[in-house]
Amino acid sequence: MLDRIAADAVLILHLGFIVFALFGAALAVRWRWMPLVHLPAAAWGVFIELTGRICPLTWLENHFRLRAGQAGYNESFIEHYLLAVIYPAGLTREIQFVLAGVVLAVNAGIYTWLLLRGRSAAQHKRSG
Repeated sequence: MLDRIAADAVLILHLGFIVFALFGAALAVRWRWMPLVHLPAAAWGVFIELTGRICPLTWLENHFRLRAGQAGYNESFIEHYLLAVIYPAGLTREIQFVLAGVVLAVNAGIYTWLLLRGRSAAQHKRSG
């Protein structure tokens, strides 16, 4: 029972990490220190996608699922939980490159917006 709870907790943590890696730059609006935490997380997500590796959180979840008597899985978190919803035809290396590009593009857009917003505010203070 505890192993199944641990596996589910890792699953939730994994999903949270993916969302954070994708959209965590938006938290920098509120907390100026957030890029120090977010940029390494986003870089890790891009690295995993570009290299085709399996995230250690997938291995940890599988470990607990197997200990709980459940079936583990060999593919990545995205392939196992989201593939059927997002990519019914199968996750290819090309799609992984696109996913890495999406993470980069979304975060570059958010950080660019934050930088421009900060400059605009600084110029407004100087002129006003």
